[in-house]
Amino acid sequence: MGKTSWINKSTGTPKFTARRVRRCSLCGRRRGYIRDFGICRLCFRAMAHRGELPGVRKASW
Repeated sequence: MGKTSWINKSTGTPKFTARRVRRCSLCGRRRGYIRDFGICRLCFRAMAHRGELPGVRKASW
């Protein structure tokens, strides 16, 4: 869970674009962010198991 003050700080525009921090839209986590979905790996996994992400299914081989 991201700290509320850091989540609010990351919503503003940084002085340099390299300082931009992408955060999960659900929990605010900054590590393990998946750009295609806009969420972190933990939320992605939970939503995929529940079937809430269209076009995503568990791989089996």
